[in-house]
Amino acid sequence: MTSIMLVCAVLASLAVGVLIAYGVCIAMFSAFQMHARQIAGNADRQVTATVQVLKS
Repeated sequence: MTSIMLVCAVLASLAVGVLIAYGVCIAMFSAFQMHARQIAGNADRQVTATVQVLKS
């Protein structure tokens, strides 16, 4: 009986660890995606400003 409880506790802790790691990965990927969008937006603004300067 004790070994069954030990196995269940180990499996439960592994499951919790996997879920936490999954949540961290999802959070980091969304943060990187926001950062990439900001970088792309800044690049578009810089190109537009350069074109406007060249046209003047």
